[in-house]
Amino acid sequence: MPFISCTADGTDHLANLRRLVASRWVVLASMALLVMIVPGALNIPLPQWPLLAIVSVAAVLNSMIQWRVLKAGSATPGELFSQLLLDIGALSAIVFFSGGATNPLVSLLLPPVAIAALTLPVRCVMAIGAIAVGSYSALMVYYIPLAMPDATRATRLHLVGMWLTFSVSALMIAWFVVRMTRLIRQRDAELATAREQALRDERITAMGTLAAGAAHELGTPLATMSQIAGELIHDNSLSEACREDIALLRQQIATCKQIITGLSRKAGAERLENAHFQPVDRWINGLRQQWHATRPNASSRMTLTSDGPAPEIFADPRLEQALLNLLNNGANASDEPLEIRLGWSPGRLTIDICDRGPGFPDDVLKNGGHTSFPAHESGSGIGLMLTSTAIQQLGGQLTLSNLKDGGALARIELPQTNQ
Repeated sequence: MPFISCTADGTDHLANLRRLVASRWVVLASMALLVMIVPGALNIPLPQWPLLAIVSVAAVLNSMIQWRVLKAGSATPGELFSQLLLDIGALSAIVFFSGGATNPLVSLLLPPVAIAALTLPVRCVMAIGAIAVGSYSALMVYYIPLAMPDATRATRLHLVGMWLTFSVSALMIAWFVVRMTRLIRQRDAELATAREQALRDERITAMGTLAAGAAHELGTPLATMSQIAGELIHDNSLSEACREDIALLRQQIATCKQIITGLSRKAGAERLENAHFQPVDRWINGLRQQWHATRPNASSRMTLTSDGPAPEIFADPRLEQALLNLLNNGANASDEPLEIRLGWSPGRLTIDICDRGPGFPDDVLKNGGHTSFPAHESGSGIGLMLTSTAIQQLGGQLTLSNLKDGGALARIELPQTNQ
């Protein structure tokens, strides 16, 4: 029987019960085959009809149990406990009609105990173990002996049966240990990933709180700069070139004020209320225009790599900010126009941002999106981590790579159903 992980979760108990029911079909089929071929092949006088009747009753019960578990949403330890008792009872009945404790197959009473130890609470395990020992003990006294007139041949067959039982037990133990080790390692890896994600989310939350405070504090100096710039632009003593620079400065101040004003909207419930579905190509074009307003010296072009009408996307500000971070990174890496490629397939949306810069360093390819980097002249070093976290929260994935002909590629993959 396959290894079943030890847990107290109802859903996992249901999975364990389904595995037990599936493996029982294999055991019952093997038992029925042995009952039918052993008397003729080995000349052992087995009471075939009683044994086949036991196997048939167990098969009917297993069919009923399988019908039940297919419709069930969960299972309890008591249900799994009762199924292991059924296995012990059926095997004990088969051994009772085929020589009792002298039958080497009596050792197969151990697997239900092992399964109980891996899946059930301590009290249930103790009960299963006591019942298995009691059944074995009873079969030493109460059983129907097999009529084997040749004692030498009976001993030889018994030794062969012991070897077979030992081989099956060794394989099962090896299977249990291998499966258990693999599942433990898999669970440890999942826990480590969950802890890492929790730490990243905690850090992102802390940065969000600091950003909200910074937005509140920055309102006053921005208002002061806007007022001073407004007075300077009306100063007739300044040259026309200086006036143009002041106009650009006022535009940038207005953009900063707009960004700060939108922070609370993007972080709170208002984000979900105001966000709406719209065609993804139109959404990206609008985002490009917004980005070009803040980066007037940067340029980009968008290419559609799929045919047909563009699918609609939920205009979540987290995705908007993630895409703006990647556009800024690309513009910082190269003065050439950025290439934005948009493609879609059933249930999947892909956005590629390519630049012609030097490409991603090795440490960014290895750890980008999982940790922050030291602050540099172009930013604070946390943009990729914020971008990756936002995309993961939307059910997507961020992939970074370098192009063969030079440059870098940032790919966003999103499930359309989760947008």
